[in-house]
Amino acid sequence: MYVERIPNRNSPPAILLRESYRDGDKIRKRTLANLSDWPGAKIEALRRVLRGDAVASVGREALSMQRSLPHGHVAAALGTLRKLGLDRLLLQGGRQPKQEVALCVAMIVARLIEPASKLATARRLDGETATCSLGQVLGLGAVDEQQLYGALDWLVEQQERIEKALVRRHLKSGTLVLYDVSSTYFEGRTCELAQFGHNRDGKHGKLQIVFGLLCSQDGCPVAIEVFEGNVGDPSTLQTQITKLKERFDLDRVVLVGDRGMITEARIRETVKPAGLDFITALRAPAIRKLVGAGELQLSLFDDRDLAEITSLDYPGERLVVCRNPLLAEERARKRRELLAATEEKLRKIQARVRRAKRSLRGRDAIGIAVGKIIDHYKMAKHFDITVTDDDLVIERRSQPIDDEALLDGFYVVRTNVKAELLDSSSVVGAYKGLSNVERAFRSLKTVDIEIRPIHHRRGRRVRAHVLLCMLAYYLEWHMRQALKPILFDDHDKPAADAARGSIVAKAVRSEAAKRKVNARRTDDDLPVHSFQSLIADLATFTRNTMAMGDSSATFLLYPKLTPTQERAFRLLDVPASL
Repeated sequence: MYVERIPNRNSPPAILLRESYRDGDKIRKRTLANLSDWPGAKIEALRRVLRGDAVASVGREALSMQRSLPHGHVAAALGTLRKLGLDRLLLQGGRQPKQEVALCVAMIVARLIEPASKLATARRLDGETATCSLGQVLGLGAVDEQQLYGALDWLVEQQERIEKALVRRHLKSGTLVLYDVSSTYFEGRTCELAQFGHNRDGKHGKLQIVFGLLCSQDGCPVAIEVFEGNVGDPSTLQTQITKLKERFDLDRVVLVGDRGMITEARIRETVKPAGLDFITALRAPAIRKLVGAGELQLSLFDDRDLAEITSLDYPGERLVVCRNPLLAEERARKRRELLAATEEKLRKIQARVRRAKRSLRGRDAIGIAVGKIIDHYKMAKHFDITVTDDDLVIERRSQPIDDEALLDGFYVVRTNVKAELLDSSSVVGAYKGLSNVERAFRSLKTVDIEIRPIHHRRGRRVRAHVLLCMLAYYLEWHMRQALKPILFDDHDKPAADAARGSIVAKAVRSEAAKRKVNARRTDDDLPVHSFQSLIADLATFTRNTMAMGDSSATFLLYPKLTPTQERAFRLLDVPASL
């Protein structure tokens, strides 16, 4: 930032406050304020301040700070959003109402840097109660929650158009599409979408909604759908297939989903009739059936961890069998612990039944007590339990336990994609890519975006809130990709994949990432951050509104970036001063 004197032919020169910024490979400058009406002494004082010199005179002409607001995190997020063209996507060539677009942009950025309710967000954007520079930078002026609700109502009407644009960017015909569902609990009982269902959040007694997320192969979100809270995972699949085939007009797609999503019934009734390719996995009973029929020879895996087989039960399909020794050890450990915990609890009930005084009596009462333990640990198939009016007999079923242990570490990936398009390792890698969707759910629900709990009462507001959170994660995903060198994320995935050796083996970190994590410093000696701590660090870079003496004319002044902040903005390739 500097003061520049511009000659003006026969008129007095113009005195302008300017700053330089980078636009791609070019250095440009912009005018921040016209200082032509200022007295010469005041201009010189400002010039000295900007140069870092001491100001000669104080008093009425002294430089004063009118307002200082956290800004660096706003500049990073908003600059990346504009670089991605997300604001232009919402505006769609200027045909949309600019105020609603600006408010939606503000809510997307606010949800990323400081997630809060719409009322709290409105207060943080409002000029008088602002807690960051976002409202100032966007020129929003006074903001209340009703304006934000109106913008949400507008946003949900644009969902189809927005998702189509994201699909055009990130998906093409023949591409892999990851799909999974999650749920989040709900506060209140008046929304038509809120229902009781399988609660993944551990909030028993709470209503919930279910939402399904479509992602590209690398985990970039492109579409989201909200369902009633009592909808089963496989039931959501038809809606997503309709989206992919009709709304997004993708001729050929490989849909990747877990074994609880793309079930045998869904493949037969939904996926194949739609002409989609798929990648999923077999359930344990289906794997045992393959072993029993002799189509899967466990001895094949004495010296290998991956093999492809075929089965008459799956005509025209490929079955890629994998065995992970580490997974086998983990499953065996879990089984031992669950069996021990179940037996310990059942023995306590048995002791209550058999004691002489105040014993537990009655088939129904004993059965209820046993049922609670069995339902909790899910180990009924491994015990023979006999309940009478005055006794309880418990015995482990050794043979089923041994039979299950034989398949520890085995899983079978099922697909109808031809081998010339995807080899066995690529099929397994595509299925393991579902971990990217799980990572998206973790960011959406907990550490970053905080989609839950939901307080909205109207179905369209709930859908708009979920869409807003997806767009915030879309922004976060791109920021994370750029900021990996200074985050705990592995920034050298090719080296990590090479060190892994086999796609079946456990994922490993690259040597560069290990050094970074162990030392908590990057190779250029900067502190390593989580995404949240980096956002907090960037927030210490402030946007300061300055004035000279009693003058009503103000200008902006920014502090010097720290080395970490400078590196972050350089990685994001956005200016710090917006």
